[in-house]
Amino acid sequence: MSAPTTTAGAEPMTHRRTLEALSGLLLVLFVAMLSSTVVSTALPKIIGALNGSQTQYTWVVTATLLTATATTPIWGKLADLFNKKFLIQIAIVVFLLGSVVAGFAQSAGQLIAARAFQGIGVGGLQALVQVAIAAMIPPRERGRYNGYLGGVMALATVGGPLLGGLIVDTSWLGWRWCFFVGVPVAAVALILLQATLRLPTVRRENVKIDYLGAFLIAAGVSVLLIWISFVDSSFAWISWQTAAMVGASVILLALAMVVEARAAEPVVPLNIIREHTTALAILGSLAVGMAMFGGAVFLGQYFQIGRGYSPTEAGLLTIPMMAGVLLSSIVAGRLITRTGKIKPYIVVGSIVLVAGFALLGTIDHETSLLIVGAAMFIVGTGVGMTMQNLVLAVQNTVSLKDIGAASSSVAFFRSLGGTIGVSVLGAILARRVSDQITHDLAAAGVPASASGGSSNLNITALPDAIQHIVRAAYGDATGHIFLISAAIAVVGVIAALLLRPVTLRTSLDLPDAARSTAVAADAIDGAPAFDEVAVEDAQDRASTRR
Repeated sequence: MSAPTTTAGAEPMTHRRTLEALSGLLLVLFVAMLSSTVVSTALPKIIGALNGSQTQYTWVVTATLLTATATTPIWGKLADLFNKKFLIQIAIVVFLLGSVVAGFAQSAGQLIAARAFQGIGVGGLQALVQVAIAAMIPPRERGRYNGYLGGVMALATVGGPLLGGLIVDTSWLGWRWCFFVGVPVAAVALILLQATLRLPTVRRENVKIDYLGAFLIAAGVSVLLIWISFVDSSFAWISWQTAAMVGASVILLALAMVVEARAAEPVVPLNIIREHTTALAILGSLAVGMAMFGGAVFLGQYFQIGRGYSPTEAGLLTIPMMAGVLLSSIVAGRLITRTGKIKPYIVVGSIVLVAGFALLGTIDHETSLLIVGAAMFIVGTGVGMTMQNLVLAVQNTVSLKDIGAASSSVAFFRSLGGTIGVSVLGAILARRVSDQITHDLAAAGVPASASGGSSNLNITALPDAIQHIVRAAYGDATGHIFLISAAIAVVGVIAALLLRPVTLRTSLDLPDAARSTAVAADAIDGAPAFDEVAVEDAQDRASTRR
């Protein structure tokens, strides 16, 4: 490991200066989140206009998640080595170019490719915003600022579907403006960042980025996701295609682990992710990502195809979930700052998330909207209490120089969970919809070809009787997807319960005494370096001496 040539100071910023710098960062986060949410309610019309299939519907979302997942750890590692502000600006430009190309797409395939490129920028933004905030604000104080983060998330998630619905419902705009609309917002974000963000740079000599490890991870995950998308439809579960793709994925990921273990600057540092708190936070984030992304991405499809609402109405119907995110993140964030405790809120949030998805698992195409809204509010509450706080728990256990790698590792696995969740649940949804449509059409004495196949999402062109059958199939199958999400989210509860109770530190970096104690404990007992219990004990002793 090369020694740093320039090291940042760790003096906390004033509340006013912090808010000024956060303005640009939060706008960046808003732009990134808007790119997903503005499309959510518009996707059925977009895919219908491009004559796309259910598989392509899923891959419009999955492509962005996949490239974001693959590039997140690279961005995080770069943030530990180079100027964070400049990296954020690069990520915005990449995201901006992807948005423009997506807006001009002429086919579903072109749209998926553009979204994949856009995901590279999203991967940078989702990692670097967290890293920049961690470089400015001590963990103890970060709780209340996470409330602002939750507010922006809620605004983007509520405003995105509404904006997307209005755009596709406005004849003189059209769905392409769902991608163009982020361009001026991104431009404003660049200007704000240039004026407000001031972060010191930590540079190390003779640094090598582990591109081989990053490639192997991306390739292994991509092959696995492609297999998930096509298994049981294009080929059987037990087939040579399954053996080839799953085998290739396992080999690639195993090679990635070997490379990461030997690399001087690994993309995913194994010594950090093996640490007790980090490992459990990663497990919890993986489960939350699979449940949240995999389940919530199909809500817009449920309301429009399963219930027959317009894109604008579908956006309005998602407000309860975003209200839950907003309220719980602000309240939990302030309580965490006041008490310094984080585990109780993660545990409660993970349990609430399971309960919300379990309730959503009971819905069908005729369920009362009051029940659906209540379930979405509960899910949003669980997300607001867990997602950002899992990152905060990890940031509290590592030194400032490793913040980028640690934060991006959690974001990487959360995004990986979301990517797998969307692919798996999308494949299950497509299969169940196909089976139910075939069954119901046969019972009605109508040829299966009358629906245009389950992959045809342009159902407004179908006769009313056929429309009813297709809508019922989508509405009923979506409940099954949420039930699976609830089962996946149980893993997050287990991980939260196993977290060690700690008090968040009040300094940006680990105190010297705490770091020395942790290293000594590691040498004697074989415990992970920077163990949080050793850190807290050292801090308590230092405080007593003072």
